[in-house]
This record gives sequence, structure tokens and C-alpha cells, in this order.
Amino acid sequence: MHTNEKPFPCDVCNAQFSQKYYLNRHLRVHTNEKPYSCDVCNAQFSQKCSVTRHLYTHTNEKPYSSDTCGNKQFKKDGLRKHFQIHTNEKPYSCDICNKKFSHRNILKKHLHTHTNKKPYSCDTCGKEFSQKRYLNLHSRIHSNEKLLSCDICNKQFCKKDGLMKHFRIHTKEKPYSCDVCYKNFSQKCVLDRHFLTHTHEKPYSCDICNKKFSRKGNLNEHLYTHTNEKPHSCDICTKQFSRQSELNRHYRTHTNEKPYFCDICNKYFSQKCHLNRHYLIHTHEKPYSCDVCMAQFSQKNKLTIHFRRHTNEKPYSCDICSNQFSQKDELNIHFLRHTNEKPFSCDVCSKLFARKCHLNTHLWTHRSEKPYSCYMCSKQFSQRGALNRHFCTHIDEKNYSCDLCSKKFAHKGHLNDHYRTHTNTKPFSCDVCGRKFALKSNLNVHFRTHTGEKPYSCDVCNKQFSHTFSFNRHLQSHTNERPFSCDICNKHFFLKWDLKKHFLTHTNEKPYSCEVCNKHFSRKDALNKHFGTHSNQEPYSS
Repeated sequence: MHTNEKPFPCDVCNAQFSQKYYLNRHLRVHTNEKPYSCDVCNAQFSQKCSVTRHLYTHTNEKPYSSDTCGNKQFKKDGLRKHFQIHTNEKPYSCDICNKKFSHRNILKKHLHTHTNKKPYSCDTCGKEFSQKRYLNLHSRIHSNEKLLSCDICNKQFCKKDGLMKHFRIHTKEKPYSCDVCYKNFSQKCVLDRHFLTHTHEKPYSCDICNKKFSRKGNLNEHLYTHTNEKPHSCDICTKQFSRQSELNRHYRTHTNEKPYFCDICNKYFSQKCHLNRHYLIHTHEKPYSCDVCMAQFSQKNKLTIHFRRHTNEKPYSCDICSNQFSQKDELNIHFLRHTNEKPFSCDVCSKLFARKCHLNTHLWTHRSEKPYSCYMCSKQFSQRGALNRHFCTHIDEKNYSCDLCSKKFAHKGHLNDHYRTHTNTKPFSCDVCGRKFALKSNLNVHFRTHTGEKPYSCDVCNKQFSHTFSFNRHLQSHTNERPFSCDICNKHFFLKWDLKKHFLTHTNEKPYSCEVCNKHFSRKDALNKHFGTHSNQEPYSS
């Protein structure tokens, strides 16, 4: 009995066994025979020991406990695996790349990434799979088991309750309500999880770092951050994930499945969080507000990023120059300056750009199409946002007024921008020279002085410009059109901004004042020039 001899082979898959008992037990994998059933819930199993283990889920009995931390497990094997967290033992290593794993089954899954081996094949159509659960899911297509499909998105389910739960995504039905805050949920399990946010109960804790979790599944997934294991791999591209939920989301990139749709504009989404985020476009709701400055945001991550301006937290640092950033995107953009990489190219003229937003802005210089027109004056625009801004010139309604100087604005965003002129807050700084700006748009324009980028080009003479102000002024030099006229002296101007500056000569208004001597000026450039007369002072930056 101690020899390595395995005289009992399986006729289906050629696996070999030392005893006939093991062969008979293995054959049930192919026949799907499940002779043992649970007396409580009638669940069926192929092995008697599986029924015994399953019964613990009804009694909640966990007979195996850890001597180190007291953690309890249903199975002895589960306790053994748990103990490896304490010892950090990884006894299973890959012969190809020497990567080590704590569990044999994770090693087996990993090996498929080298061999591309798919040991589980469908008896009907021959399609192969790397994991048995994928084969089981696929087998339902051929079996007599009737699949139930959703009338709206055609997603299929083997059980009616699964279809019913899914259907609530489309109907927005939420029959389960929280007794504390009256928030509604589509599934009871989601309500149960939500309820823990009120009790702040987190009964599951990590033995390594003592972090606590409200759900056992979250704890199990967290443990992989200590072992650096990614046990969930994609059957199509072999990409690996530490969480099953991450794999499920990733898998939709292959199937292009988009089960969540907006009932306002009928746009479909692959993830519910994307749908929820999209909904805020229609409702204009901004549920997240900053405790310091009361700025409001539609997404929590935007609030988190904004809050770092107050705390000056910069968790992302450059490996080359040690410059620090509050956002990962800012670090990625900064890194391109070291590599001089410009990964985004224009399909029309092949011009290269370091950032996609710069490419998008540049593309408008090639497009003559202006699909958005103003119904009051018929002026046309290439972007809806430009039309919306233009429309404010026709209406006198300005609902937002400044508490300090009573100046009124049509948009709340414009009021917030104006408010910084009183507080002198400049939250946007240049990574290259450190200059600070009150508006992000001013920072973007300034940054082109470092990159030399000129995304706006004239269709008449091909002259290029770094920002729209200079570009628009230049364009009117070809047409000699001066659409903005002064109501007092009838003088005409190329740009509305020129008209506004000119109008101050009639009103004698001087909105820019020197902080040193309190002298007032009608133009900001005049203030900057004057400011240099005070020793050791730097001019104002926008």
C-alpha cells in the first residue's frame, strides 16, 4: 500500500488511482452522480464527507480552531491553510518561474499561465477550460437544464430566483428597506451588509495587521494583500486577480456584456458603479461636500482628491526626481516629461501629444463641423459646452452673487472661480516651475510655455497658437470682423474681452488693487507692472 503503483485508471480522462474506492469516487465527477443529500436543505453531494462538512453551515459549528489566534474553521484542511498565514509558509513552488504559493490549488491555476493548459473539456462540443467551474457553467448550454433568460438584456440564469434578482436591475425595484435610514435595496443580502454600516460591527479581523471587516469575504480577499497571491485568473487572457469580483468585472471586457442601463438615455454599462456615476449627469446631484470649503462633488474619489489640497497630502512620488503629487494621474503625466514620451497621435496630421486631453483639443482644429447652434442668433459651435457658455450672453439671469462684492454670475462655477480673487487661493501649481494659479484652465495654458505645444492652428495661414485667446484674435485678422461694439462710443472690437477692458475707460472702474499701497488699476497687466516697483515683490499670477 506504500508503493507509488496506481493500477486503477479512469476510462474517461486516464487519471490513475491506487485504490478502486478512489477511482469510484472520482468517476462521479464525470457522471455528475450525487448520492448523498442534506436532510436540512436537500443539497446533494458526490461524497459523504462533503455532506458532513456541509452540515456545519446549518449548525454554524466550527470544530477546528487555531492555537495561535483562536480562529475557527469548518474543515481541518481549512485550519491547515489558515495556519500558513501565521507562518507565511509557501510550500508549493512553480518549476518554471520558481514563484511560491501557499496552496496547491493556486499553484495549479498558476501553472496554466505557462502551459496554457485547459484540462477540462466539454464532452458535447469539445471546448476546453482551465477551471472546472467554467466548464460547469458552459455545460448548462448543452444540458436539458432549461436556462431562463432576461427579456431585456438576454442574460441567462439556471434558477428563477437568480433571474428575479437580476431583473430588479432593470425595474429599479428595491423591496428591502433599512429600518434606520429607510434606504431601499434590491436584495436582502445587500440590506444585511448595509445594516452593518449603522452598527459599525466588524466581526472579522486580519490576524496579521488586525484590520477589521464587516464581511468574511472581504477579509479573505484582504489576506491576499499579505501573500501577494492572485488566485483568480481569466480563462481567456490569463490575467490574474486577487478578488473574484475584479475577475467578474474584467470578464465583461471580453464578453462586452453590459447588464446595467440608464432608463433616461438608454445608455448601457458593464458595472453598476459606472451607471450610478452616470446618473448624476442627469440629476446634477453632488452628494459629497468638502468640510473645509463646502465645495460639492458628484463622486467620492473627486472629493478625496480635492481634500488633499487642504491637507497638502501628496502620496504619489516620482522615482526619478522625487517630486510628489496628490493624484496618480498627475504622476503619470509628470513621468512623461522624463521619458519625453508622447503616446497619443493625431490621425489627421500625425502630431504627437503627451496627454489625451491635448489630442482631443487639437482634433477640433481639423474639424469644420459645428453641430450645435444657438436658436437665438444661429451662431454655431463644435462643442455643446461652448454653446452653453455662449447662451449665457443672451440671458440676463445671474442667480449667483458674491457675498463680498455683490458681483453676480450665471454659473456657480464662475462664482467659485471669482471668489478666489478675494481669498487669493491658488490651489493649482505647475510641476515644472512651481508657479501657482487660481484656475486649472490657467495652469493648463501656462504649462504650454514649458512644452512648447500649440494645439490651435489657422486654416488660412497655418500659424499655430498655444491658447484660444490668441487664436481667436488672429482669426479675425483675416476676416477683419469686429462683432463687439461699445454702446457708449460705438467703437468695435475683435474680442468681447477687449470690449470689456475698453468699457472700463467709460465707467472709470478700477477692480484691481495693489496689496502693498492700495493703488487701484483698471487692468491686471497694469497692476502687475506697478507691483514690480515695490522691492522684492513678484507680480501676480493668474
